[in-house]
Amino acid sequence: MADKPKRPLSAYMLWLNSARESIKRENPGIKVTEVAKRGGELWRAMKDKSEWEAKAAKAKDDYDRAVKDFEANGGSSAANGGAKKRAKPAKKPAKKSKRDDSEDDDDDESE
Repeated sequence: MADKPKRPLSAYMLWLNSARESIKRENPGIKVTEVAKRGGELWRAMKDKSEWEAKAAKAKDDYDRAVKDFEANGGSSAANGGAKKRAKPAKKPAKKSKRDDSEDDDDDESE
């Protein structure tokens, strides 16, 4: 069975992927973290984001369609174990140590 479709990129991530090379060219030797930081500054300063927002909306529509097709063909949201990976493990009841028991006994006596 095919894997569940991956979530679409946001408008910012689509833009950053296209702008990453120019940011590197303008700042030779820049670290990966600095590229992301500079990208964030440029994105916030950008006035017209409509091109990227439209691309992100199209990507989301394509993703929604792909998910419907996936689920219609017998796939489920947990088919690839994705839901299980993200779920927090069930908490085990806290075990009391002998020291904790003795402290609790002391508390009970003082009341």
